[in-house]
Amino acid sequence: MVDTDRSRKTSDGEKTHSGWSSVALGPSGHFHLDGEATSSASAGTWDTRAMGRIAAAFEGGDGAGVVHLGGTEVEVALPPAATWLRETGRLLITALCGAPALNSAHARVDLPAPTGDLSRLVGSAPPFLGGEYLTVEVMEELWARSVEALHRELAAFDGSLEEYLQAKNPIWHQVGRVCFHLAENKRDAEAPFAFVATYTARLSAGAKVQHLPLGEALREYGGARNRTALLSLLAPVQRAAQSSALCRELVDSGAIYHPLRWTPREAWRFLNDVDALQTSGVVVRVPEFWKGRRPPRPEARVTIGKRAGAGIGADALLDFSVDVVVDGEPLSEADMQRILASTDGLALVRGKWVVVDREKLARVLDQWNALEQAHGEDGISFSEGLRLLAGAHIDDHGPAVAPDDEQEWSNVVAGPWLTETLTGMRSPEALAAAEPGPELRADLRPYQKVGVRWLWLLCRLGLGGCLADDMGLGKTIQVLALILLLKRQRGSEASRPPLRAGSPEAKASATAAPSLLVVPASLIANWRAEAARFAPSLRLFVAHASETPMDELSARPDEALAQADLVITTYGTLSRLPWMAEEPWELVVLDEAQAIKNPNAKQTRAAKKLRGRVRLALTGTPVENRLGDLWSLFDFLCPGLLGTAKAFSAFVKRLEKGAQPSYAPLRELVKPYILRRLKTDRRVIDDLPEKTEMQAYCGLSKQQAALYADAVTSLRDELAQVDGIKRRGLVLAYLVRLKQICNHPSQWLGDGAWEQAASGKFARVAEIAEEIAPRQEKALVFTQFREITEPLAAHLARVFGRPGLVLTGETTVKRRAALVEEFQREEGPPFFVLSLKAGGTGLNLTAATHVIHFDRWWNPAVENQATDRAFRIGQKRNVVVHKLICRGTLEEKIDAIIASKQFLSHEILEGGDGAFLTELGDDELLRVVSLDIRAALAET
Repeated sequence: MVDTDRSRKTSDGEKTHSGWSSVALGPSGHFHLDGEATSSASAGTWDTRAMGRIAAAFEGGDGAGVVHLGGTEVEVALPPAATWLRETGRLLITALCGAPALNSAHARVDLPAPTGDLSRLVGSAPPFLGGEYLTVEVMEELWARSVEALHRELAAFDGSLEEYLQAKNPIWHQVGRVCFHLAENKRDAEAPFAFVATYTARLSAGAKVQHLPLGEALREYGGARNRTALLSLLAPVQRAAQSSALCRELVDSGAIYHPLRWTPREAWRFLNDVDALQTSGVVVRVPEFWKGRRPPRPEARVTIGKRAGAGIGADALLDFSVDVVVDGEPLSEADMQRILASTDGLALVRGKWVVVDREKLARVLDQWNALEQAHGEDGISFSEGLRLLAGAHIDDHGPAVAPDDEQEWSNVVAGPWLTETLTGMRSPEALAAAEPGPELRADLRPYQKVGVRWLWLLCRLGLGGCLADDMGLGKTIQVLALILLLKRQRGSEASRPPLRAGSPEAKASATAAPSLLVVPASLIANWRAEAARFAPSLRLFVAHASETPMDELSARPDEALAQADLVITTYGTLSRLPWMAEEPWELVVLDEAQAIKNPNAKQTRAAKKLRGRVRLALTGTPVENRLGDLWSLFDFLCPGLLGTAKAFSAFVKRLEKGAQPSYAPLRELVKPYILRRLKTDRRVIDDLPEKTEMQAYCGLSKQQAALYADAVTSLRDELAQVDGIKRRGLVLAYLVRLKQICNHPSQWLGDGAWEQAASGKFARVAEIAEEIAPRQEKALVFTQFREITEPLAAHLARVFGRPGLVLTGETTVKRRAALVEEFQREEGPPFFVLSLKAGGTGLNLTAATHVIHFDRWWNPAVENQATDRAFRIGQKRNVVVHKLICRGTLEEKIDAIIASKQFLSHEILEGGDGAFLTELGDDELLRVVSLDIRAALAET
């Protein structure tokens, strides 16, 4: 069950941190606290009392949590994701401080969402659970909930708004609205700037803020009676004078009470103190050219990739050039001379005020020119170019992002060719069509066509990529379409006139190689079935002991490889066949690529040795949310892009430094290589069928296979001794026995062991759960056997990291209602194990988006009825149905019979689970229940 009280009380009654170390975003777009650590930082460095206060605040919803984070926990050390989320609260309280309605804590203040700032936050978000759901729209909705939470607090607060802010945190204390204005005065050549200090006196009749010169305050608040009000009004100015030398001079001289003419040098001093003035509570208004606190300045513009690179892949060489620009416009030699002759600060160039720092500009130009000369005419690699564009410096000694000098005084941009290429990689919707032709026996959905175009672009570029679509969106068919495209390309090349012998083109054509697909053993049957259904013209060779003897595989089956378009093998087989690492594969595709998340694992090292012109990874797990997994994946896809493991670790630590760490450079760097679509995306879900069904094939353990074979032998012996009603009872009893053995040996033996390694289904359901859990989606798991519900729930709890729920025929009616209510809560248990008869009807469980049929009823109507517990009115997301089937057993054969529609009559199917099998003759029955040992025994 879920523990809703994540905090405990100390002896003085204050709640302290208990059970959370990060924030998480749920599929519905709401944030909550999460217990999974997502940073390398030590939890011991965080303020546990503050963590407890935050936990208490989040009990009122994520809006209340954000208000507390930004208003109260302003300077407390927090985990990276919580630190990032706090920035939203800071923006909110800052907006409140600048709001005009300061006379009452009960007035509703209009606080529109700062879309630009929220967009920046989305781009700089650290990894956290549910990060794949993060969008600007989600942040705008969070802002709206936070505003409502703020208004509820203000309405309940007994005091003024100033007192409310003081109670939140002294840093927000505002006792007046003094404003410093800097404006241009173009008519005055000697002093082209004007300064004036004002204060907010009152609201006008039109509810507009009225500003009066600050000198007027001396007269308005004259006299001893108003001395306190005057001091309160001027308090922000006094604080500003402590941190700004310019402000101190204005106050000491009394010049602050009068309008002033300023030279560019004086205006420059003021602009440099803007942050200090605002922190002190003074409102600052500056000319338009200072917008965003990043004024125009002459900068070194570095252009990469004006034309197509030489070569292909991550090592392709891109052209590289440097010039000096202001607002994107190149400067002439005369302009440069004027800049170098001016003093540092503000200078008027081409009618624009720009910031000049001659020393920094010269130093940056020297650095870029040195890099340009070092690479000469060859240019830089594709990978290095993308690191420069992202501002990510990944090496053993350099900074994680470009140094301040380079960020402020230089700008790296993509040239026309590279811009077009990256646009295609990041937004493949506009790419030209890539049609696999009639060889693909399916109509691809629009988003699947986009995926094929993206994969085809990567193949043409020779780059690796990760297709990270949600489970059920059809990664398999997209890859099959790509392989058909490659085959069609080879065919079209073969029809051209012969190539000159010995030419590179002839060598490439002569060495056309098959593609290699690496999968968990349990997915071999899935891929074989999908290929037979959608791409029957592809010639498959399964390099696995279940189909080819290991001694034949070890000797390198040259003839089979020469005839194959696609070779399928398993992660476990890779290390046993060294020749696979020597083959020049066309594609190397890793399915369930989270299998290589551990860089030190044997199967990871074997996968990274494979030689493919293009490397692809398929996974439904959001790899961008876990940094260690991300590095290992990219070390396979694009070796060197993220540096060595040591360099990447140092890079991440440097990103996390500072009060507001930003992961934007890393996200920008990997984004072109990852295509991820979510079922929750309306652009995808509108085009999807409402229910996606898939067979999840499982192998048998050796113990299962032995028990199954013994049962078939016993059935054969006993069939000869019975007939009539006794034969029917015997067959039904053995069908149950065989299904129990397929589920888990312990279910038949009754030994209570329930070890995962003993059951192929336990291993397969764990694989499915490992994809569901990181997305915080929920699953219903149906079984017809009550006795396996508790062991199955215990097994799943280890995968999800949290316990789930169980419902059987023994569950009371009152308890059933409570379980349903608990499961339907967004933060409720992640899975629900139900016995088919008890939970297959009458329940509304729309919180689930996955339905797993652990064992088959063999009656589609009964299974569909159970599935409809999730797929029913009120369900707003797609439902994915997983049907577990043990290969080589009666489960696979019965599934084939149902799929072939040999039994369409409801009268036959509704006769009972497996009832039609009792009518078969002995020989036909034994063929159905017999064991295909080679197909059933799968390696890991």
